[in-house]
Amino acid sequence: MRLPSLIIRAALLICFLTANAFAQVPLEPAQLPSRTIFYFIWHGAPAGDIRKTNSLTSLWDDPDFAPARAAMANAMLNNSKQQKEHPGMSREEIANYATLLDNPFTIGYLPREGFTPKPAAANSAGATLPSVPAWNGMFLVYDRSGKEELLSKAVLRVRASSGTDIPHLTEITVAGVKALKVERKSSTNYWAETGKYAVSASEPAVFEEVLNRLAGKTSGGSLADSDAYREAKPLLSGGIVEFFLRVPQIRDVAGDSDSASPQMKAIWDGIRLDAIHAFAGHVSLEGARTRLQGAILGNTAEGSLFDVWSAGQAQPESLAYVAPDTVYYNESQISLLGIYNVLKRALTQPGSNSAPLVTTIESSVQTRIGMTLPDAFALTSGEVGSLQTSPTLDPDKKIFFAGIRNKPEALKLMRTILSDRITSQHDEGNITYLKVSLKGNQGATGVAQWNFYHLAMTPNLLLGASKAEALHATLAQAATPGAASFPANLKAARSLFPAQLNGFSYFDLQRLDWPALKQRWSEQAVKSAATAKSTDAEQKAKQLNDWLTNVNPAVFPRHLHSMTGASWKDATGVHFDEWVD
Repeated sequence: MRLPSLIIRAALLICFLTANAFAQVPLEPAQLPSRTIFYFIWHGAPAGDIRKTNSLTSLWDDPDFAPARAAMANAMLNNSKQQKEHPGMSREEIANYATLLDNPFTIGYLPREGFTPKPAAANSAGATLPSVPAWNGMFLVYDRSGKEELLSKAVLRVRASSGTDIPHLTEITVAGVKALKVERKSSTNYWAETGKYAVSASEPAVFEEVLNRLAGKTSGGSLADSDAYREAKPLLSGGIVEFFLRVPQIRDVAGDSDSASPQMKAIWDGIRLDAIHAFAGHVSLEGARTRLQGAILGNTAEGSLFDVWSAGQAQPESLAYVAPDTVYYNESQISLLGIYNVLKRALTQPGSNSAPLVTTIESSVQTRIGMTLPDAFALTSGEVGSLQTSPTLDPDKKIFFAGIRNKPEALKLMRTILSDRITSQHDEGNITYLKVSLKGNQGATGVAQWNFYHLAMTPNLLLGASKAEALHATLAQAATPGAASFPANLKAARSLFPAQLNGFSYFDLQRLDWPALKQRWSEQAVKSAATAKSTDAEQKAKQLNDWLTNVNPAVFPRHLHSMTGASWKDATGVHFDEWVD
């Protein structure tokens, strides 16, 4: 299973949004309390020389990319729902506020400290009331050096754009620092500017502790001394972005875990969340390439969430279908049986009331498919992914694949599951072709079938495509391996990683037909705007079409060459390594 997620994509985006030198971060891990659950540190924008050589930063700085910069910044900084009452910012204002990202900042989360939940009360109807008050332990520390005036303008603008929810402002003193308490109908926030730092938090206790830590008035242990941080430390140095999450403690984010229901406690115990110690990584600029390196660290012995990830392979079956004209290839290896065992263990733990439901579902599925779920999952190898040969990323030419074992039994299971959806079937050598209707049913008089999908089952893979031609072309590639060699650039990318992988992806950005791709995306944006079911969706589609219309497609191949990524599992966790060149 490929690991990049929202935090990873956000990190890759941030790393090419700004333009000055590195700076010391406001709160280092050594200054954070030992109970810190999460932090995200932006070390400041890269130096000028790095910006000139790095592919992402040079793309961002290219004048031909200006429409995209403006569109992206506008989407992040302007709220389309409020623009009727509060007009959005001009491109000049957006560019000015975007320079706030030149400076470093730290975002983190502190759980409740020393909280003992009270016994749950009951209302007049006898329903149990929550015993734990709401808690939001997020905080922000921003280095405002040289940005004092601009930051003040930005804060005032945000408060003014709150619509009818006009905040009530109260001047207070916290930890010896003059601060502002900002109260709204649904939330309260605290803000202070002390020395070169701006500090914000939602909880007064968190606000006070962060201010004390900035002033050097520390009490208690440091996050840097915790076992989880020490384990993750090799992944947290040398980058412009670093992130760290103590995974078992996420159960405390919504309140004290001791107050959770027996059902929820049983689920936590069943998935063995404690086996995962931390999720950590960093983003670095290494010459022309941008690198994201990280891991989910912990004890990977059988019986925890790590069972979801396969041990991996050195030569997955799908590689046989990669051709010299392959634009995109993505392959992952997951364990369906591992996922099943994790879920079943979580839902059938002592204290859980879901066990009867699980038994009922298992019995129903077994009756339907003629075998137990473990036996059905055993017919899969866990390999899944897709590949694309179209320079315009034509969806009709995209191939999906999934690994199988024991083709006769796998084919029998597929016939059982799809039943009357299969409209035709034939064999060509050791390959079985099936045509499947995604709409309508076969055998019912007067009922039509449409929206067909094409499948091909080989001895070790199930492949699918919306067009039969694309499927046959891909299978022909594997049938005549001598006719085309394995792409040299993809082979070189694969050699960057360990031999045994459970995930690999490669995107040859130089093979894309950027002008044709721009035209197709623009047509899709126009269609989306015309058929949008909400004003907000329509506005977003129009904004996308606006920058597509104005951006020069030649700017992309000028800077971008490829994207490569891999993941693997070992005794210490599941690791991932992503490159953008």
